[in-house]
Amino acid sequence: MSKIPVYFMPGLAASPAIFERINLDENVFETCLLEWEIPNPKESLSDYALRITKKIKHENPVLIGVSFGGILVQEMARHIETRKVIIISSVRSNTEFPRRMKIGKTTKAYKLIPMKLILNIENLAKYSFGEKVNKRIKLYEKFLAVRDLNYLQWAVESVICWNRSKIDEKVIHIHGDQDDVFPIKYINSCIVVKGGTHIMILNKYKWLNENLPSLILEQ
Repeated sequence: MSKIPVYFMPGLAASPAIFERINLDENVFETCLLEWEIPNPKESLSDYALRITKKIKHENPVLIGVSFGGILVQEMARHIETRKVIIISSVRSNTEFPRRMKIGKTTKAYKLIPMKLILNIENLAKYSFGEKVNKRIKLYEKFLAVRDLNYLQWAVESVICWNRSKIDEKVIHIHGDQDDVFPIKYINSCIVVKGGTHIMILNKYKWLNENLPSLILEQ
């Protein structure tokens, strides 16, 4: 029996190291890790998603994305056939954004964010993983791979200006009830992980290891 290919996409500025505790049965699944590339000048999210699909070497893969990676894998699924799309700590449409992000889009306030300051590791950790990131910044340093100003400006704008307003009900959404980046009160419907924060890929990995296989396999 051929294995099921499962591709993982990390969150904003994060490296594939965030998946180091995710263990899927190697007899059933083939795990592949994707990583962020530096965007081309003025590259749209859709074009970027198409470019990242070129890294996929299997037909009909499962795509799993965290946070901004969850948005990206949904865009990738517009370009290729997928077996399943699963998002973690993310959103299925811009209607699920918290109010501050909707205001940011309307006022274009995101353009005023001093990106150079965010490249400081502590700020980048808070930006990528949420305000509740604890002080173990050295720990997070290994999870934040992309420290490129152009990438960061592009990524923030791509999230805030994401134009998907209709939820794809086929997308499986796993979300923590303590997420401070995408608060659960704005989320339409999802599989709720109790006590899960925006970084639950790191600290709720046992729940994910137990539940991801059945979510992937169920018809």
